[in-house]
Amino acid sequence: MKETEWDKKLKIQTTGRDDYRADQYHFPYEPTPYSVLTRLAESGYIDSKNILVDYGCGKGRVEFFINYVIGCSTIGIEYDKKMCDSAWQNQKTYIGKKNVEILCMNAEAYEIENADSFYFFNPFSVEILRTVIGQIRNSYYSNPRQMRLFFYYPNDEYVTYLMNENMLEYVGEIDCRDLFPGNNERERIMVFEVF
Repeated sequence: MKETEWDKKLKIQTTGRDDYRADQYHFPYEPTPYSVLTRLAESGYIDSKNILVDYGCGKGRVEFFINYVIGCSTIGIEYDKKMCDSAWQNQKTYIGKKNVEILCMNAEAYEIENADSFYFFNPFSVEILRTVIGQIRNSYYSNPRQMRLFFYYPNDEYVTYLMNENMLEYVGEIDCRDLFPGNNERERIMVFEVF
């Protein structure tokens, strides 16, 4: 399905790039392509029992799609009030299950309770990512469980940090290069587990 067709099916509006609030720490809103989210949904890494947190959720595409296709609970974290307003509007019109939560707050401030899956599409700087990984680590230590982190289209700085973070184990990737022209190496979802 095309991008606009999925939006129509889910009764949400998530297309388009928006960089009006981008700065050195927070990167522009650009939704993950539905074809990539379909790959993630079909990967077997997430099922209906998981709780997925999407950092830098923007208008909520990941939350609504994953909730609709897999049936798991999803939580979107977004610092930008304008984007949160769009996500909340989408929440009102969304046709799927209602276990989707959108929180308007800084990623560093979100305290993880039972979530076990975490999605990132380069939402912020590595400095912020370090703090978020610390929050994930704290949650794991207080409640040990299988925890997976998904990084779509990771930049070099993210990859260097992640491969050297001693609490994360690289378990593989979901190749998405065939979905787009050019054989771009960044068209992948890197998968890590906390240990």
